[in-house]
Amino acid sequence: MQEKPNRDRVLSMLGLATRSGNVVSGGFATEQAVKRGKAYLVIIAEDASDNTEKKFRNMCEFYEVPYGRYGVKETLGHAIGKEERSCLAVTDEGFANSIRKHLVDSE
Repeated sequence: MQEKPNRDRVLSMLGLATRSGNVVSGGFATEQAVKRGKAYLVIIAEDASDNTEKKFRNMCEFYEVPYGRYGVKETLGHAIGKEERSCLAVTDEGFANSIRKHLVDSE
């Protein structure tokens, strides 16, 4: 039961980051943020296709952007007030660092 508070914290921090305009979501927007050096963290849904996961993992490793797998598409989308999202990028370094701490705690 220790996992729940951290999971909620990650999702609520994603919501805050979204409201402050520091999250882009969807495959194309996430890819553009990574390639333009604007992404500080990429989150890939745990139920994203293997192809999507591999594409963003390789891209993040190439561009040296931290990434993690978290939640399911529906949960990620709901956290940022949108439909299902298989990936998203956090474009603010402060939010990205805070979310990463909680991602590590929840593993």
